[in-house]
Amino acid sequence: MDTNQLTVQLHGLPTHLWHAAKHLVETVLAPLLLFYALFQVTDFTGGLLAALGWVVAALVFRFSIGAKIPMVLWLTAAVLVVRTGLGFATGSTFVYFLEPSVQNFLLAAALLVSVPFERTFLAKLAADFCVLPPELTGHARVQRFFRRVSLLWALVFTVNGLTTLWVLGQATLEHFMLVSTVGSFALVALAAVASLVWFRRELRGEGIRLSFGKPAAAAA
Repeated sequence: MDTNQLTVQLHGLPTHLWHAAKHLVETVLAPLLLFYALFQVTDFTGGLLAALGWVVAALVFRFSIGAKIPMVLWLTAAVLVVRTGLGFATGSTFVYFLEPSVQNFLLAAALLVSVPFERTFLAKLAADFCVLPPELTGHARVQRFFRRVSLLWALVFTVNGLTTLWVLGQATLEHFMLVSTVGSFALVALAAVASLVWFRRELRGEGIRLSFGKPAAAAA
């Protein structure tokens, strides 16, 4: 056994999954489903207001309880303000759903631009979905990993943007929402698994082992 190996204790895996899932629901699924539901029940304007209202309510709620507002929620709010403005100005569902495709390209550009910095844009986003201790995020090899994996995610967002644009031009609104949502989640999930495997290999190369759950002594 390597006595020089460092073990970093993390929360249990369910904690990390819950942490990621609640942000996905809050910033992606809930606004999308509310838009579609109100669009069907009322009209395009109702869908616009429902999606934007959800995100505004989430921000106000976090402000009211003094909770930290994750970067991904700020990004979602900013994007929805722009999308809603364009939606009202044009009255076009095509323009409304065109913006997320453009957003994918902007995210890819932001990831590439931040690569030279000590803390990349991806590292800041990852903090919203993963509970990582400071001694891990501040490690030189971990910071180098985030620079490298930023290139992977820039490719993921570029492919996602191109695919979404193609589907938007080919499918009905219902099919577009289904295909783009399922396809985007599948691509992101695949990239997330690849990133996790890569991350653990990087840590093993530095003699760092990740342990999920309570330490044995604490559990006993």
